[in-house]
Amino acid sequence: MKIEMPKNAKMILNTLHEAGYEAYIVGGCVRDAILGKEPSDWDITTNALPMQVKQLFRRTIDTGIEHGTVTIMAGKEGYEVTTYRIDGKYEDSRHPSEVTFTRDLVEDMRRRDFTINAMAYNDKEGLVDKFGGIEDLGSHTIRCVGDPKERFSEDALRIMRAVRFAAQLDYDIEEKTVEAIKELAPTLTKISAERIQTELIKLLVSDHPEKLKLAYELGITAVVLPEFDRCMETQQQNIHHMYNVGDHTIVAMQNVRNDKLLRLTMLMHDFGKPATMKIDEEGVAHFKGHEELGRDMAKEIMKRLKFDRDTMDRVCNLIRYHDYRYPAEAPVIRRTINRVGEQDFPLLFEIRYADTMAQSDYMRKEKLALIEETKAVYQQILDSKDCVSLKSLAVNGKDLISMGVKPSKQMGDILNAMLMDVLEDPSRNTKDYLLEPERLRTKYMKDLT
Repeated sequence: MKIEMPKNAKMILNTLHEAGYEAYIVGGCVRDAILGKEPSDWDITTNALPMQVKQLFRRTIDTGIEHGTVTIMAGKEGYEVTTYRIDGKYEDSRHPSEVTFTRDLVEDMRRRDFTINAMAYNDKEGLVDKFGGIEDLGSHTIRCVGDPKERFSEDALRIMRAVRFAAQLDYDIEEKTVEAIKELAPTLTKISAERIQTELIKLLVSDHPEKLKLAYELGITAVVLPEFDRCMETQQQNIHHMYNVGDHTIVAMQNVRNDKLLRLTMLMHDFGKPATMKIDEEGVAHFKGHEELGRDMAKEIMKRLKFDRDTMDRVCNLIRYHDYRYPAEAPVIRRTINRVGEQDFPLLFEIRYADTMAQSDYMRKEKLALIEETKAVYQQILDSKDCVSLKSLAVNGKDLISMGVKPSKQMGDILNAMLMDVLEDPSRNTKDYLLEPERLRTKYMKDLT
């Protein structure tokens, strides 16, 4: 087996070999190369100690030197080089209490999480696979190296990584590994929110976001996302639906492209339904106000998982308007663009499509047709460059001052009144029309004191 490596990775291996050390590319890059995928990182393992590695290369960074890792800079690219090591006892399900360097590659591999990540390679020796990684790649299996309970007890995040790899590769998880996950899933409480978030996002934006249901079945979401569990327990007795809220969520995620904002929106868009469900006298379920509650819940969840503010704000905005219905009429759409925001509004087409495809067949054709009609009108608005926000309004505060309006907070109210007029008819977006004295006084300023 021959793996093509970047020239800088080859250079690092050759330099280490020429100095008398062992060295291999290792882990995910080997797995991805075998699968015909382009690795994002090329990690290297060696029996050289960190200080010995540093002596061989001009530019190095001590990224994790206490754990044996040095980053070698080759131009603008960084390559992590880690000394073979044996981890000591894990006392917190996250970090080893100590690290011991070893001269034995197999001992280093023994501490790794899954067999498909426990392979090494160099051009001279070829593939080193002591734990059946190739076999498990062939059978599409996620299997721990050695005892799965030991691996998950060492680092509980590996529990989420198992499901994440299953989603990214569309693999099944081996039975003993499954049983260990079920038993040890509660230990995920010891893992930082940032690490949980990272694994969740990788799962969601994979080609198989439906593996989130596997995380539910294994008890993972009960710890890291209990709101989803409540959705799985909530039926939707409504002619528009054929799934419970959780399964509807899964199908909706499958019907939207693998973009972080879109997948997060579809994940949480109906989180407000369990708490807002009301059954009428005919046995029909209604979920009035679930969008507003869902937005508030999403905000708290994303704070809990340490998301950045921009992602949180945009996802919450999309959840708030995901079920907003309106006719395919230009004035209504211009007002909706203004309300939702120019950046987020076009994403609602994809969200409404995914939501519709995860509902029952009842009126599906009509719902999809309305989306397309709305999209066509939206395109006309773009082509005409209609004003949809204050930034493209023909007048501003300085223009109002020039007309004798005193600077005050009410100037914003006047501009917004003008904008509402222009949203109704974009031909009115001219200074002559908006600043006509009588109109300014009797229409835009009449309710102001």
